[in-house]
Amino acid sequence: MAKPDNRKNNVERLKQMRENTIENIEAAEETMSHDMSDKDKRDIQEKNERRKDSIQAFEAEIKDEQADRERGEY
Repeated sequence: MAKPDNRKNNVERLKQMRENTIENIEAAEETMSHDMSDKDKRDIQEKNERRKDSIQAFEAEIKDEQADRERGEY
């Protein structure tokens, strides 16, 4: 039997995931300040762009979840 969907902590969980992603971007940028190949730098830059896209998605989902919470949908 599947567990029921518990959305009560979704906003907090999504905010933590967003914060972790921001920290990963910062750590990757710090790593790029060290001596590394151009390919490695490009790989990190591309990954950070994907992370930035994820942050935007987290923010949209946080907004939706917060609206649901305010409407009392869970």
